[in-house]
Amino acid sequence: MRLSRWSLVIAALSVFSLTLAVLAQAGQGGGQPAGPGQGAAAPPQAGGGGGRQGGGGGGGRGGGAAAAAPPAPAPRWPDGKIRLSSVPGEVGLWFGDFGGGRGTGEMPFQAWSRGVFEYRRVNELEPHARCKVSGVVREFQTPYGVDIVDIPETKVIYLMDVGGPHTVRTIYLDGREHPKDFVPTGYGHSVGRWEGDTLVVDTVGFSEKFWLDRAGSPHTEKMRVTEKFTRTNMTTMQYEYTVDDPYTYTAPWTRVATITFRPGQELFEYICQDNNLGGELMVGGGEFVDRSSRIVP
Repeated sequence: MRLSRWSLVIAALSVFSLTLAVLAQAGQGGGQPAGPGQGAAAPPQAGGGGGRQGGGGGGGRGGGAAAAAPPAPAPRWPDGKIRLSSVPGEVGLWFGDFGGGRGTGEMPFQAWSRGVFEYRRVNELEPHARCKVSGVVREFQTPYGVDIVDIPETKVIYLMDVGGPHTVRTIYLDGREHPKDFVPTGYGHSVGRWEGDTLVVDTVGFSEKFWLDRAGSPHTEKMRVTEKFTRTNMTTMQYEYTVDDPYTYTAPWTRVATITFRPGQELFEYICQDNNLGGELMVGGGEFVDRSSRIVP
């Protein structure tokens, strides 16, 4: 009986020693291929150094997470000009990063225009929410994005609103001048030119039937706007606009914002205010839509 007990103890010690030896060999690598989490399956890093197994700093035990790949460069046409539209075989829309207002900084209001602005902040009767065309910065302040269609053969760029009035703005790049006489519209008359990688657009002929931005900045038919579109990479474009309206502001003013390209987004059928159930939301009188009633308010 005593011999049987010692036999069990010796056997247990043997198994324990063998386990320790196996664990120690695994911890030293032993020249075996790296397992999951050790970088064996990680793709080679561009320009990486000659680390163990070609890991180049990201592989091996203790290696940090691989850095996110930088955005692809801005696409170009065969003649070298920046392409503002999607590349062939892909779709995408541009979305403005403006929040709900007009950007930062004080604006040089005239006395009357400041009063109009403050009134609009309280009484949110915005024309865009009632299917009216909105030019300049307001065009990019929609939740559905803007499609930019660049057609070099015709020297025209189209900006297509997805939501709201679902209309098209035309920018002419054929060297034409603004017409002497025209009927003011929500988009005005736009002519553009390339300055390096920046598209510069000059627009006049605006009507007064829209808000310049979501905050409610006013303007008159004498307003002139200069926009600069600079696509810095595949998904980012800097948008700068300068407003010159001496009847509304005491001096020209400029804002700079970012417009982001979202791949996979595209135009869809949008019927403005069809079966509208949120009349209170459009005038600032409510914070939610009551869907318990089938009657349109």
